[in-house]
This record gives sequence, structure tokens and C-alpha cells, in this order.
Amino acid sequence: MAKSTTKTAEKAAPKDTAKEAPKAAEKPAAAAKGKKVAAPKADGAKPNALQQPLKPTAELAAVVGDAALPRGEVVSKVWEYIKKHNLQNPENKREILADEKLKKVFGKDKCTMFEMNKHLAAHLKSA
Repeated sequence: MAKSTTKTAEKAAPKDTAKEAPKAAEKPAAAAKGKKVAAPKADGAKPNALQQPLKPTAELAAVVGDAALPRGEVVSKVWEYIKKHNLQNPENKREILADEKLKKVFGKDKCTMFEMNKHLAAHLKSA
């Protein structure tokens, strides 16, 4: 009977350590979630990549203007242009039917909304 008790105790020990290992692994992940991101500094620190003003090429400037703009504002202005000129495919709203100005930016007659950012990135340069 003593042998069966020791076997049970031996079997129980590995289970207990197995349960403790994931808990130890969870603690660093929970600590990482609690970290706060530092706010941008007011002393003239460089803005992040999405806020950095970019200069559009001449082709893109015909749609959004020639002033340097952050990438998010460029995308917003292109969408304003698309909606104003009714350039979305009525059967598939994800597809943009390019007019003459957008053909110069996209390089083709049709473009999906997911491809659009790739084409816009090619027409934005650091200011």
C-alpha cells in the first residue's frame, strides 16, 4: 500500500509543476500589456511615421493639393475626391474606377481600395 501512495504522490508532483509553468509565463505578458506608451514630447520631437508630413508628386497633387500632408490626410482627401466624383463601382464598392487624374496615380483604370494605399505610397516623398 505504501508503494501505491508514493506512485500517486509522484504522479501528482509533475502535474503541479506543469500548472505552475504557464502561470509564470503569463506574468511577463500581463506586465507587457500594462505598459503605457509615452506621449509625444512637446519639445519639438520628431512625429511618428503616420504623422510625418509628406510631399505629393505632381500626379497626386492634382487630386489632394501640393501642400505636404500626413499620410492619413492624403488618404482622406483621395476618398473625398472619389466620393465627390462618384468613382466607386456601384456593384462592388471596394473597387475604384479611376478618372484621368487617378489613372496617373494608380497606373490603371481600376483599383481596389486595398491596392490604393500601395499606389499612394509611391507618390509620397519626405517633405
